[in-house]
Formats: sequence, C-alpha cells, structure tokens
Amino acid sequence: MSSHMSAVTPEILQEGRRAKRLTLISVALNLFFVAIAATWVARSYFAPSSVVTVTIDRSAGARIERIAQTLPPADAEIMRAAYRDNAATLDASRAEVDRAVAEIKESFRAQPYNIEVTRKAMADARMKHQRFIALLHEEIAAAAAKMSPAGRAKLAEYSSARVTIKPDR
Repeated sequence: MSSHMSAVTPEILQEGRRAKRLTLISVALNLFFVAIAATWVARSYFAPSSVVTVTIDRSAGARIERIAQTLPPADAEIMRAAYRDNAATLDASRAEVDRAVAEIKESFRAQPYNIEVTRKAMADARMKHQRFIALLHEEIAAAAAKMSPAGRAKLAEYSSARVTIKPDR
C-alpha cells in the first residue's frame, strides 16, 4: 500500500452518508417552508378580498320571521299571525321608508347639490322610519300578550344584533 493513500474506514463512510442525508433533509425542509411562504404571499396578492357582503332583508315580514324562529313553535305561530293580520299596513310603512331613503340618495346626486333638500329628505326618512318601527313594535307587543311565559322569555332574550346572517355567495 502506498503511504499517500489514506485508510477509509466504514465509520468514515457511514459519517459521510449521514451528512449527505442530513443535507438533503435540510434542503427539502427549506424548500417546503419557502413554498408555504410563497403561497401566503400569492394568496394576499391574488386571492379575492375576504370581505363578505351581507344583504339583510329589512322588511317587516323578514324581521318578524327572524324573531319567530327563536320562539317555541306555538308562540312563533302567534307572532306570524300578528304580522299576517296587519301585513298590508306594515309593508306599506316599510315601502315609505324605502322611498324616503331613495330620496336621500337622489338628493346627494343632484347637480347642483342643495344641502337643505338633503336635510329635509333625511328628516322625512327619520319620521317614516320611526312610524314603521312604532307599528312593528305594536304588532310584537300585541303578539306577546297572547304568548306563553316561555315564549315571552325567549322574546325578551332576542336581539337583532345577535341574528345569524348567512352571507350571499
């Protein structure tokens, strides 16, 4: 044997293979993490906005139905019947509110803009909305007078702020 040749032992070969494997695993993990980061960046640039537009039906019938869904079945039917008995009046009042809101929007679009027209339209819309709410509350109170104590308790717990809304998709 030549004195210039080094002796390669199985331990040295094993150590070299282990180092190669660890390097390969390290490179694979780094590529994996780079891919995750690239995905996050791409999502933020190319994905549609995460804002969800929700349309809430503000009609009297829809409001009554949202309340009725939280009540025991017999009391829910009482609530729905109270609405049906006065649906024409409630729906007409809500339509007046919608027309008043449309007038506000038109006042903003007017050329030249007249702030007094807008203020008058807003005052009119406010008055019509208060009338609508008063009529709606009267129907709810009349229905509550016919409900069971459990139904009235559920009605007391109801909050329109906690209504589950299904987004439009």
